[in-house]
Amino acid sequence: MHTFLDINVDVGEGLNNEAQFMPFISSCNIACGGHAGDFEIMTKNVKLAKQHHVKIGAHPSFPDKTHFGREIIEISSANLYTTLKKQIRSLLNVLIKEHLQLHHIKPHGALYNLAAKDKRTANIIIEVVKSIAYPIKLYAPYGSVIAKLASEQNIPVTFEAFADRHYNHDLSLVSRTNKNAVIIDTDKAIKHVEQIILGKVKTINGIEVKIKADTFCVHGDNPNAIQIIKGLKEHFG
Repeated sequence: MHTFLDINVDVGEGLNNEAQFMPFISSCNIACGGHAGDFEIMTKNVKLAKQHHVKIGAHPSFPDKTHFGREIIEISSANLYTTLKKQIRSLLNVLIKEHLQLHHIKPHGALYNLAAKDKRTANIIIEVVKSIAYPIKLYAPYGSVIAKLASEQNIPVTFEAFADRHYNHDLSLVSRTNKNAVIIDTDKAIKHVEQIILGKVKTINGIEVKIKADTFCVHGDNPNAIQIIKGLKEHFG
């Protein structure tokens, strides 16, 4: 199958393996201080992305380094807006130095999952996207609350699916507490992606559900991440 496949990876999260897969991906989401990442790490990843012509996105999260942004925290709308804006601004400062533009925003972890179903959270993220002076794409799951609200407000949405994660019937990701949550076999990941490209995904309970995807994420912390990324690139061209 020779379809151009947009592969994205979350980077700057302390794994320090970005140089291995950056040549094989199309876009990256750089942690900008909420759950991980600092000026030095952002700069390193921006330069790597620039070198390999990889589109750069901001990967803001709940301000929660303790739980790596993977838990919902109690935070007011105003404070959430302020921290997201500050995180994205810190990455923009690095991009300005490198004469690059921000391509997209992809929320991280619990924030991403909450915005997929919660209107308040989705609207705060949308207001942050709208506050940036030039058009920015939003990476969001198909059928999510945030994707629908963003489209209604003329924000370009890129539907994201996960090449290395299993799905529940409502298109939420199977919790990492489930031993079958993560796909680590390259051939299984390729089959999973092929099916999604055709518009369906087989959920954890074996039912096929409609889905759309413009970009596929592989998690950098997947023990087989490099092999999966190379396998997808080889298979899809």
